[in-house]
Amino acid sequence: MELTMDKEKQIGEYVAEDFRTAAIFSKYKIDFCCNGNRTVSEACKAKSVDEQKVKEEIHFILNSVSEEKIDYKSWPLDLLMDYIEKKHHRYVEEKIPVLRQFLDKLCKVHGKRHPELLKIYELFMASAGELTAHMKKEELILFPFVRHMVEANLSNTTITSPQFGTVENPIAMMMHEHDNEGQRFRQIAELTNDYTPPADACNTFRVTYAMLDEFEKDLHLHIHLENNILFPNAIKLENALK
Repeated sequence: MELTMDKEKQIGEYVAEDFRTAAIFSKYKIDFCCNGNRTVSEACKAKSVDEQKVKEEIHFILNSVSEEKIDYKSWPLDLLMDYIEKKHHRYVEEKIPVLRQFLDKLCKVHGKRHPELLKIYELFMASAGELTAHMKKEELILFPFVRHMVEANLSNTTITSPQFGTVENPIAMMMHEHDNEGQRFRQIAELTNDYTPPADACNTFRVTYAMLDEFEKDLHLHIHLENNILFPNAIKLENALK
């Protein structure tokens, strides 16, 4: 079905109204910055990409609404871990390459006038590497053991002690790593003046800062779900099974 979108609306206008559309244009290698004065149809024809598919993705983003307040505390631990992996881990995996590309471009084009970009890039890349390793440790070590405890509790069976001794040990490591990432993003927020683009900022500049802001907000919720809900309840469950 043909989507009813403004045929005359330019790419730059979409990005200005909702920076999330920048990731769509970037995916299809459509320049929304220097060549943002084209319509979606014109850009798709120039790049020989499926115009309808691009429009559907833009339409989905523009019509997506923020989530209602969710009572995460009432969720079973296995459901919460599934949500964290599919929602937050996947988000981090998807956004890292996009932000890396945008920050790299900003450093090359604007690095001399804005040397803070070089430090922002360094901090983000360090965070990207640490977060990637951190999530793998959760997915391969911590979360499987917590799922094992959930199953044991449901079936009223005993659990064998893991190689790491007690669930508190990997949790302590995860919380320490959370603190490191929180500190890194506090530095990024300071360097970006709380994600406020400078007066001479181009579209890529503005989009990158908006994406960094969103990335930090997602990270805060991600850490909250683990530090304040998942981890303490996993410790309680382990103690109950002893």
